[in-house]
Amino acid sequence: MKTRTNMEEAKNEKAAKQMKAPEGKYAWTATVGEKGQIVIPKQARDVFDIKPGDTLLLLGDRQRGIAIPPKGAFAELFDMAYREKDGEAD
Repeated sequence: MKTRTNMEEAKNEKAAKQMKAPEGKYAWTATVGEKGQIVIPKQARDVFDIKPGDTLLLLGDRQRGIAIPPKGAFAELFDMAYREKDGEAD
């Protein structure tokens, strides 16, 4: 027996499959569980090479929503924040 949530997810999946996205552009849906957790769809994990144990950076903007930049973004931001500026040293 399908629950309302399962029926909604099936409807969303069907609609997503019917929409043609430009090359390299994707859209997926995820349901938020009771503990606030989401499951990243398998296709998204495959496309972006997300593995169990990976740490992802989530960025938020009240008007634009939540974004998950590429896996290496955290390291790049950290390096930029702590990189020595033109001859400046600690």
